[in-house]
Amino acid sequence: MSLEHQLIERSNNTCELCNNTATLSTYTVPPDAQQTADNAIYLCKVCLDQIEKREQMNTEHWKVLSQTMWSAYPAVQVVAWRMLSRLRHEGWAAENLDILYLDDENLEWAKKTGDHEQDGTVQFHIDTNGTRLYEGDTVVLVKTLDIKGSSLSAKLGTVVKNIRLVSNSPEQIEGKIEGQTIVILTKYLRKG
Repeated sequence: MSLEHQLIERSNNTCELCNNTATLSTYTVPPDAQQTADNAIYLCKVCLDQIEKREQMNTEHWKVLSQTMWSAYPAVQVVAWRMLSRLRHEGWAAENLDILYLDDENLEWAKKTGDHEQDGTVQFHIDTNGTRLYEGDTVVLVKTLDIKGSSLSAKLGTVVKNIRLVSNSPEQIEGKIEGQTIVILTKYLRKG
């Protein structure tokens, strides 16, 4: 039986964290790379996007953890603990975190990513108008910029296509202007 079929059977074809039945997939709990039934869970897209910080945390969505955190499967317990840790500023999450017992081995696994040290907010690349930017977007410069180390000047209104988001800095994107790849601050851009 395939891993996905094992997880479908184990979860009764529902998300193991929120009981949703739409758009489910297998998720390997980090830092493990190899999927097994012991380190994988069955998740909906809503949970997955928030776990992987592609979307902001929706506090109301996670209140169901007070029930699902009691799963018999350590991988589910570990992810529940991580999400409750991110939401620890919420009273209900802090209370659940206090009563969720993980043995030493599973607690060590839960702490390995350092996720518990962060809060639930996620920073996204935002243009000058507050619009979220995505990989591959087209943007327009809202200010003339002198490009350091070059005689090139990027004029106001210059279109930059197929941008790349700088992963560790939500204030920066990479784009090509006149064939040269440069880093541009998002405050000087608007989505095109």
